[in-house]
Amino acid sequence: MIKELFYFLIFPGMIFSVVVGGVLSWSDRKITARVQFRKGPPFLQPFYDLGKLFYKETILPRHGARLTFLAAPVFALFSATLANVFILLPSVFPGSGFSGDLIVVFYLLTIPSLTYLLGALASGNPLGALGASREMKLIISYELAFILALTAIVIKSGMSLSISDIIAAQQEGGVFAGSLSGVLLFVVILFVTQAKLALVPFDMSEAETEIAHGVFIEYSGSAYALIKMARYVMLFALPALMVTLLLGGFGMEGISILWSVLKLVLIILLITLIRNTNPRLRIDQAMKFFFLWMNLLAVAAIVLSLINI
Repeated sequence: MIKELFYFLIFPGMIFSVVVGGVLSWSDRKITARVQFRKGPPFLQPFYDLGKLFYKETILPRHGARLTFLAAPVFALFSATLANVFILLPSVFPGSGFSGDLIVVFYLLTIPSLTYLLGALASGNPLGALGASREMKLIISYELAFILALTAIVIKSGMSLSISDIIAAQQEGGVFAGSLSGVLLFVVILFVTQAKLALVPFDMSEAETEIAHGVFIEYSGSAYALIKMARYVMLFALPALMVTLLLGGFGMEGISILWSVLKLVLIILLITLIRNTNPRLRIDQAMKFFFLWMNLLAVAAIVLSLINI
């Protein structure tokens, strides 16, 4: 019991994930600033933001469902942290995963987006409801591409649903991203990651200039701090999932630690460059992008995986 609590609360769970996610958030903001010829925030700015939010008062909507409104950020943080634990444990402690943990991770990574949707609807704010409508359509769009991509990965690993087996298959036969089907899967999961993180061009559920932060419009104080923590964890968990499923996982010995960090930083760099070189899409454009192009790439990857290409 103590070991499980340590995994969830300390390493590789909540505290570790929030710290690493905060550092990655700073990296994202710093790179964005440099691209725009600005200086960017100080290194500790993400943690200053959290401290400031915890210090401020949480204002509850007068006409909303307050229990659901407050519970949504808690469930978002809990599910994101648990997903990250299941993603990292097989790399940090080989053999510690379980059969079917890939399916569990898939569902856990869906919960934060659903809780943001429910929290927005519970706020009673019409702009929040509009953001929730966009979020729901976006979830329907990218989740199909995500599950198709995971299906291809399962095929490439020898029909295993265990993250440990997927890592072992890459250690024996080379990283999946080194094949043609793996390259297609990398592209699909990269754009799904972009959408799950609600980053440009898929930030239409927030769209500060259009619907004033949309799904988060009524959140403040500690409740919004929990949302920020959940998003820091997701900013770490989703790239970590890509490293685990397509780039051979994380090495924890010697020079392999540096190589693991570089793989993670590469994905963050790609995510940041995508959001700084593309305009925000309309929701219908985003749905078409995932339903047509990403699903086609994922299906092509499945076919190529079946013939071992």
